[in-house]
Order: sequence, then structure tokens, then C-alpha cells
Amino acid sequence: MPLTRRNFAKRSALTGASVALAGSVDVLATAPGAIGEEVPDTGPDGTADGRAAGYGPLLPDPDGILALPAGFAYRIITRTGVTRLESGESTPSHHDGTGTFAGHRGTTLLVNNHELKGPRADWPHPVPLAAGLVYDPAAAGGCTVVEVARDGSPVGEWVGIAGTSTNCAGGTTPWGTWLTCEETEDKAGRNGMTKDHGYVFEVDPHDRKAGRHPKPIKALGRYAHEAVVVDPRRGHLYLTEDASGPNGLFYRWTPPKGFEHGRGRLRTLADDAGVLAAPKCFDSGGRFVDDLSRATEAGTVYGVDWIDVPDRDARTVSVRNQFGAGEVTRARKLEGMWWADGGAYLVSSYAREESPVRHDGQVWFYDPRRRTLTLKVLLGVNPDPGTDGALDGPDNITVSPYGGLIIAEDGEGVQHLFGATEDGRTYPVARNELNIGTADAPEFSEFTGPVFSPDGRTLFANIQEPGIMLAVTGPWKRIRRQK
Repeated sequence: MPLTRRNFAKRSALTGASVALAGSVDVLATAPGAIGEEVPDTGPDGTADGRAAGYGPLLPDPDGILALPAGFAYRIITRTGVTRLESGESTPSHHDGTGTFAGHRGTTLLVNNHELKGPRADWPHPVPLAAGLVYDPAAAGGCTVVEVARDGSPVGEWVGIAGTSTNCAGGTTPWGTWLTCEETEDKAGRNGMTKDHGYVFEVDPHDRKAGRHPKPIKALGRYAHEAVVVDPRRGHLYLTEDASGPNGLFYRWTPPKGFEHGRGRLRTLADDAGVLAAPKCFDSGGRFVDDLSRATEAGTVYGVDWIDVPDRDARTVSVRNQFGAGEVTRARKLEGMWWADGGAYLVSSYAREESPVRHDGQVWFYDPRRRTLTLKVLLGVNPDPGTDGALDGPDNITVSPYGGLIIAEDGEGVQHLFGATEDGRTYPVARNELNIGTADAPEFSEFTGPVFSPDGRTLFANIQEPGIMLAVTGPWKRIRRQK
């Protein structure tokens, strides 16, 4: 039954206290401008402040790669131009979304996206065209699978899929595979491509033969995919679109009746299997919300109805352009996602002139049971992104086993991994110190793919350019609410 604007407004009126409570007790941010500032690590007298979140100030790295708190250390797992695949080629560049899986005898397997757009000739280190694993031989992107030993040492790296384009984020599945997402709408004949792109593909890190003869999961639509999560209870998949002109959409795919998920099952689906839909949001007063940037206070709750996509393969018109004004709710730069707490966390990195209201980042939580979107994190516009401290541009995201969120920053200026607690505090986890610019005009690449090892002891993350996978270890601790 659709959750109509009238029903949501009526329910909000009848249970206004509980709706407000649900949007405030679990909130991860305060008003715009209040978040985005690091919590001080000491009290006014210079002693340790028990209220402070996180692990203390970041210490400069003498090797100029990664600043970390005291007691933490990092290890380089892969590095473009330095480490090699089992087949002998260099590790591909532009590391992006990453998933972790438990391997044999205590090892960890990681599937690492490589966000390489367009023809292979444009990139010095594309994903090698491994026999049997190629979708489009003209495309540069794909995934590699990395194996890390129990002691943290790298064991090997091999191609998981090749010949895909702009593999940005993606998501793990409950059955132990990785869904890699193409953030492009290039069709055959455009940008040198020989096949249509803009799809999701499945990669099995445990079975090298499972990915032979790659097949796009067309049932999930063709658009500028960013990330995907799976609802393990209902079987729905939720997906984000990073696009503009107009802004992109948040999607839900409902499987066909009787479909059972499992390894390799998605690629057996018919191209039009299930239902792909986009959200139509409305506030507690029953008013339609055209764009998620309208929410200017953390704790804002929107009701969600789902509107079917007319042509999911976008044969003539891109999916987001198939809806007119007033039909769906959009958002700028919808990015990473993570399934936890019975729902989907999703990120809008920023909003500028193309959106109704400007911001430097939002994190939302979709509750499928209540059919609501709740704004959990709101970053006010960062007035000085070149100064270390303020945060902007959240991108990839993971839920920490120690509480709260770990978020990769893809903003302007200094780039961080940062945490957000359940009660509105932010704290730094790492800072990128690898300057890919010049001394006079420094430039620091974004962080991508933060994800913990299956045992929770290691945080893996990437510096996208030139392409470095890092393993961070240290005295992780439970980040508690402030009393």
C-alpha cells in the first residue's frame, strides 16, 4: 500500500512525539555549521577530556602519506605502478569502492573498484583484459581482488572483472559477493565504447570462474550508478545515482515473486525482472519535497512513496529525465551507501546552485519498515576547505563496528577519513598527506572505500590518486554517546 502524503501527515499528527523522537535521539548531527568541526581532544586545562570523541589529534607522517592518531599505524597493500598483479601487470589506478570478505585460514579478501572512464588508451594503468573476464574490450575499468594474510601482509592481487567503465562504488551482498557499479551512461559508439555501459555487475571473490563471460544485471537499470545495498530480509536492492542536470535519484529494486537471492542468481534475471522505482518524498505536513537539500536540520523525517521507472534501460531518455516536475524527489551527488540498523545509510556529497539549498554533505537513513528517510548528518558549507579541521564532501561510507560511521571525504582542499558518533560529534581518523599537486598549489586526492575487515581489527581505505590501498590498525575502541 502506498504511503500517501495524507497518510503520512495523519500518522505524524497522531504520533508527533514519536516521530520527533525517532528523528532526534538517533541523530548524528546538530544544526548546520555545528557539525564539520573536529571535537577538541583536550579540555580547557590541557588535560584529556573524557567527552571528546575519537582518538586524538592526527600526527604528521614522515613518509608523507597518511597522518594518524598516536598508536595507529598503516600498511600499504597495493600501489599503482609499484605492486603487481599475479599476471605481472601493475595494480590498476584510481582505487574506489571496496568490499571485504572472510577468506580461507584467516585471510581477508577485498574487491577493489577502479574508477577509470572511457577508452583504455587514456590510462597508463587500466585493468588488464584477463581472459574470460572482459565485458567490453574498449573500456579501462573493472575490479581487482586482493588477498591479505592474517598478519596483514599482502598475498596477491588478480582481476575480478575487466572491460567495465567508471567503477565507482558498489556494495557487498549477504551471500558473499560484490556488486560493482558503473558511474556512466555511455552507450556503444560513445567515448570509444563497443557496448552499452551504466550497469551493475556481480563479482565473486571466492570463485575466479564465477565471473567468466560478464553479464550486466540490466534489471537494476542503466544510469550513472554509484552504490548499492541489499535488504537481507525483504530482498530489495537500494541504489544511488551520481548525476546532475537534473539531479540524480535514489532507487529501490523489488525482486519478482518467488525469486531467491544467492551467488550468481542476479545475472540469471530477465532484463525487465522485478520493479525499479524512484522515491517521492513528502514532509509531515503532506507537502511534496522536490529535493533532499530542502532539509536544513538534522533529524528531518520525510515519508517515502515509490514511483515505477518507465524505461529502466534508458533506450532513448536517461532514467532521471523520464520523470517530470513533482513526480519524484531528487538529490545532488548521491554517493556511498551501507546497510545497517535495519536500513540503508546513503550520502549526498554536496549541493550547489543546481539544488534548492546549498550544503556540504548529508547522510540519510532509509527505514524500509516505516518507509521514511531521516537526515542523520548535515555538513554546513565549509568556508575554508584549505584549512585542516572543517569537513566537507562525504562520499563512501561504512558503519563502524565500534559505533557510528566512518566517512571518506571527497571535498575541497584537505582530505580526511572522519568518524561521526551517534550523538552529533565528529572526529578525525586519518588525513591524506600525499601531495599530488605542487608546493605552491598543493592538491590531495579523495579517500575512497573505507571498510573494516571481517574481524573488525583493520580499517581498509584507499587514496584514489595515484591509487593506494591502505590497512590501518591501532587501538580501536567503542565510541560511546556523550552523557
